[in-house]
Amino acid sequence: MQRHEILGGKVQIYRRAEGGSWHCSASVGNKQRRSSTRTDSLSLAKQVAEDWYLGLRGELHAGVLKSEKTFREAASQFTREYEVITEGQRSARWTQGHAIRLRIHLVPFFGDMGLSEITAGRV
Repeated sequence: MQRHEILGGKVQIYRRAEGGSWHCSASVGNKQRRSSTRTDSLSLAKQVAEDWYLGLRGELHAGVLKSEKTFREAASQFTREYEVITEGQRSARWTQGHAIRLRIHLVPFFGDMGLSEITAGRV
């Protein structure tokens, strides 16, 4: 695997296979983030990675970048697990009702909010 660092080691650029596209990774907002540069040219990959990193930093400072689970992710996990958790205690129709209410009413409104953003006042 080929590796390079830019911006004083804040961004790593790597390629897994010879001839494949370059990827970049960086730690922003206490979370490791990765992205593909979608290019096989190292010089172009460095430019793309630098723009990607600076964009992430801008989103972090503007408060747009989320580093926690969103309601949509939590609802998806709940939908996958609820039927298994309540197996033998609730009917399939009961669990489907919860999934429908999530999909129709709750996810469209709360979907992209971080879990900490959902307060009693917002509900």
